[in-house]
Amino acid sequence: MRNFRELEVWKDSRVLVKEIYTLTNSLPDSEKFGLIPQINRCSISIPANIAEGCAKYSQKDFIRFLQISLGSSYELETHIILCEDLGFINSATANTTIKKIQNLQKRISSLIKYNNSKT
Repeated sequence: MRNFRELEVWKDSRVLVKEIYTLTNSLPDSEKFGLIPQINRCSISIPANIAEGCAKYSQKDFIRFLQISLGSSYELETHIILCEDLGFINSATANTTIKKIQNLQKRISSLIKYNNSKT
């Protein structure tokens, strides 16, 4: 069993969740039952699945939860792009947020590759 609190990728994903919640607070009220909860849920899913995977005893299960976390990060990136497309956020905010998400994606992917090499 691993200690998720020691993983830098988990710590950084928590920071991203806070930033995403700040961003969704600025979205229009018309999205309070649409994009806002969807964006918040998939952002929370990233650190939650990393943590859940750490509780698994096998490498294969840990990797599976890292892959779920990675999938949530791609979903989040798509939602940010859609927010820009819909004019809810400006390009600068979208680009900054997407860069942070993509950096996290690279790090999760690296963790997956590293753990795959151990199996």
